[in-house]
Amino acid sequence: MRAALWLIGLFAVAVASALLAASNVGTVAIFWSPYRVDVSLNLVLFGAVLILLTVHWAQRALTALLELPRQAQRWRLQQKERAAHAALLEGMAHFMEGRFLRARKSAEAVLLREKSLTDAGESLGHAGALRTLAHILAAESAHALQDKSGRQQHLDQALNEPEKGSSAMRQSLLEGAMLRAARWALDDRNAPESLLWLDRLPHGVARRTLAMRLRLKAARLAGEPAQALDTALLLIKHRAFTEQAAQSMVRSLVFELIANTHEAGQLQRLWGRMGEAQRQTPELAIQAAQHWLNLTGEPATARLWLKPIWTQLQREPQKILLQQKIKFIEVLQSSLTGDDSPQEREWLQLIETAQQAQPRDPLLQYLAGRVCQKRKLWGKAQVLLAQAAPNLEDVHLKRQAWRALAQLAEQREDLTTALQAWKNAAQT
Repeated sequence: MRAALWLIGLFAVAVASALLAASNVGTVAIFWSPYRVDVSLNLVLFGAVLILLTVHWAQRALTALLELPRQAQRWRLQQKERAAHAALLEGMAHFMEGRFLRARKSAEAVLLREKSLTDAGESLGHAGALRTLAHILAAESAHALQDKSGRQQHLDQALNEPEKGSSAMRQSLLEGAMLRAARWALDDRNAPESLLWLDRLPHGVARRTLAMRLRLKAARLAGEPAQALDTALLLIKHRAFTEQAAQSMVRSLVFELIANTHEAGQLQRLWGRMGEAQRQTPELAIQAAQHWLNLTGEPATARLWLKPIWTQLQREPQKILLQQKIKFIEVLQSSLTGDDSPQEREWLQLIETAQQAQPRDPLLQYLAGRVCQKRKLWGKAQVLLAQAAPNLEDVHLKRQAWRALAQLAEQREDLTTALQAWKNAAQT
């Protein structure tokens, strides 16, 4: 389009010039004593235009000639800059394909070429960022080569680069270098140092998914399950894990926290921090209630934690594994003391209702029998335990059932039955 417009304009100028020259009969008289020269006005105008064009192009040629040294210097600078960038790209390519020694040499070549530019009095606007990237690449390569001293040297130089150019880019490079330092420390199994690097990050950067993943690994390695659990819950909110992986991770962390808890108040605070989904997980609730009883906590609190699991067991028994049911029954019977309190009576009614709804379930027969025994309902306990003992699959529960039958027989002074029950318990 531009060429067409130029062509139309050229034709317009040619037509206007032809029309003007055809009707222009003027002359120009030039007196040069003792001569007189008469020249056509058209020729004078043509000559003036020709002279102006000649002067213009001569001036441009002179300017281009004087610019040659500067252009040559700019070309050399451009070639060195391109060589530095090419070396950086080459180093990154070597690093990605696992040639760490070549990658470190390429990164060091970038630093040398940038230094030669600075020594020549030429400085790039992004020289600081280029050096920082080269140092980080060299440190990554040294880390892969297990050269800790070289890695630390390049990391220190990357962190201490003077601030030049864009401050936002400089800040991003510093944050990236600290994140990599945290990962390197984690690879070295040095969890405290990794956590120290992560603590130095700004608040916004520390809440990024990458930083929280590193903090989760470092906290687990350092044996700090509380910090690991908090980080895992934040990552779950960011949807950093699948639902199944998130549940497995939280479950393992809570198990570890429960095992490391040595005070009932601390365990109660931990249980209060967990979400409703975690509280309704059978493994967690059973483990927490068992540990609570081991810490001599109130049995009513353990029963309160177990209540949602009992509801699940009655509504959807197929979703709870057999081993979980067995563990649940063991913990629940331990939490029932036989006191004549409203809670104990309520639990007795719930257990009896469930057992009557499933009269052939040996686990419910055993649980109901043990509860009746604790509440001194000897006859009912005798019947239920006698039905449950031969059918129980779990060895521990079966032994407990026979022992309970032996104790009941001794109370009735039925020594023959008691000896047989003790014998069955011993043979289980």
